[in-house]
Amino acid sequence: MLLAIDVGNTNTVFAIHDGTDFIADWRCATEHQRTADEYWVWLNTLMSLQKIDVEVTEVIVSSVVPQVVFNLRVLTDRYFNCRPLVIGKPDCKLPVDVRVDADTQVGADRLVNTVGAFRQYGGDLIVVDFGTATTFDVVAKDGAYIGGVIAPGVNLSVKALHEAAAALPHVDVTKPQGVIGTNTVACMQSGVYWGYIGLIDGINREIKAERDRPMKVIATGGLAGLFDQQAGLFDHVDGELTMTGLVHINDFNRKAG
Repeated sequence: MLLAIDVGNTNTVFAIHDGTDFIADWRCATEHQRTADEYWVWLNTLMSLQKIDVEVTEVIVSSVVPQVVFNLRVLTDRYFNCRPLVIGKPDCKLPVDVRVDADTQVGADRLVNTVGAFRQYGGDLIVVDFGTATTFDVVAKDGAYIGGVIAPGVNLSVKALHEAAAALPHVDVTKPQGVIGTNTVACMQSGVYWGYIGLIDGINREIKAERDRPMKVIATGGLAGLFDQQAGLFDHVDGELTMTGLVHINDFNRKAG
């Protein structure tokens, strides 16, 4: 069994893959202070509650928080008796090329999304990931990662607006009933929602124009479903894109020897 771990700036996802499908997944807040033993107690308890009795023999980790990786390595060695494959490390091979400026480090999550999207949908893609940041990753016809765009995340923008303006409350991110708000909360929700609709549509349009070819837009991340309510924005919404990419990378490395 494979344990796939995706460490984001805000949340960390653990998922077990049986070779065919994901049989379980769990989410916790990302905290670099959490020890390997704490991870194990949390994970083992959840597996027991769901009556999941499997032997994990492989672990793959994607992390955008370097401080977390050490304790996940200890977790893997101590409790699963194997060495984890870590995206971005020299021993982890990718089934796609990375064509960016020399000495540029690309986030592990963006590379994993590229692999997952190319495997599922082919090439000439824009992958929009709604995380702590909203990222746009461009996948070439042959599956290569060729760059992208990084914008502030939706929740990050809401938090900044609340903290920078004393009179403005914190609001939930939701689709408003209309564009014109008739109270402060409605005005803010409209600005966030329609502002990001404009941002997503505008950036995708400019990427397509620059590439000068038809491209599919794939959305993933927690808020993808919310913005998918605006018809025509995405061709596909795939909530398992990152974890699927991890499975494919693990398979590729196993076959590569």
